Amino acid sequence: QVQLVESGGGLVQAGGSLRLSCAASGRAFSRTDMGWFRRPPGKEREFVAAITWSGGSTYYADSVKGRFTISRDNAKNSMFLQMNSLELEDTAVYYCVAGPTMLRTIRPDHWGQGTQVTVSS
Repeated sequence: QVQLVESGGGLVQAGGSLRLSCAASGRAFSRTDMGWFRRPPGKEREFVAAITWSGGSTYYADSVKGRFTISRDNAKNSMFLQMNSLELEDTAVYYCVAGPTMLRTIRPDHWGQGTQVTVSS
């Protein structure tokens, strides 16, 4: 079983930045691909970014490419999402996920509880 706990969400003005963190426990984090999904208000969950277990490959949704950066620290069982140049459309609940990466995305086997990110004008 994998436990994932997100933190770092909050309210930010458009153009600002936030850094989300995900603390993982329960199994070999350093051998597990990880990623982020989000659910905008009234919409389905969507893929945001993913990173392979080694950190050697990263994948991004087109909507966040160039603005968001995913990273991980296997020594600390942690993963991060640096979000810059935030837009109103980035408002969503952000979920940390674990699962295999494939076809430049990730198939989540485990989900965190989510953290709210709200971008204001």
